[in-house]
Amino acid sequence: MLSVLSYGRLVARAVIGGLSQTDSRDYSLVTASCGFGKDFRKGILKKGMCYGDDACFIARHRSADVLGVADGVGGWRDYGVDPSQFSGTLMKTCERLVKEGRFIPSNPVGVLTTSYYELLQNKVPLLGSSTACIVVLDRQSHRLHTANLGDSGFLVVRGGEVVHRSDEQQHYFNTPFQLSIAPPGAEGAVLSDSPDAADSSSFDVQLGDIILTATDGLFDNMPDYMILQELKKLKNANYESVQQTARSIAEQAHVLAYDPNYMSPFAQFACDNGLNVRGGKPDDITVLLSIVAEYTD
Repeated sequence: MLSVLSYGRLVARAVIGGLSQTDSRDYSLVTASCGFGKDFRKGILKKGMCYGDDACFIARHRSADVLGVADGVGGWRDYGVDPSQFSGTLMKTCERLVKEGRFIPSNPVGVLTTSYYELLQNKVPLLGSSTACIVVLDRQSHRLHTANLGDSGFLVVRGGEVVHRSDEQQHYFNTPFQLSIAPPGAEGAVLSDSPDAADSSSFDVQLGDIILTATDGLFDNMPDYMILQELKKLKNANYESVQQTARSIAEQAHVLAYDPNYMSPFAQFACDNGLNVRGGKPDDITVLLSIVAEYTD
């Protein structure tokens, strides 16, 4: 039988040994994009590329990998405003801030806030609204920091199971939280939320974790079990495999969106709110698929 003193020494050695085995490697994200606009044209990510009214960015800095998606509110088109201009400019501004190092990895809400207020002060008038989701991997701490405003969002998958996910923010059915810029004098008539209202979270990630960041066009058409089935196709962390899987997920969501007989997550949510709805939800779809890997220059 061990004495209390001997047992304490063993525990101390175990703790010290565990600390000495802490992973000192830097992590990074291998990320690929695929998306569809409602006009059926599929795109491959380019700088400033939008999929319909959706927009996204992928940026790297010496301390972190950062990515984001935004979904422009299509209702602005009724007033002669291109909804993709707001979402696209918001994401381009976030990307520039990251590349210039004007951000703190642990504060993705700060990236969103600074970008939004730059848009408010833009000399060229910009009108519109957008949801937004920002995901930051701190390379050294191995922590993922997120900010989500509205109904875009992310999933973190480990061992074939969802271990983290964003919380959807809705004022009421099909009316998500959103950043907005209204015409002068009409500010009170346009729904607008503060970037500080974004739901934020921070947690550790592991090598091999899969992070899927997307606009609501994906989540409204594909339930978790379908997404997890597609993610099984991701066999390794090379870019080609990630790109192929991202494309497979986006394509399946796109097909389901136009199936009138499919009970989509959106249709189920509508039924839960007293509406008689069936079928997929035709929408712009943007998918950013990432896998956590060891950092290499």
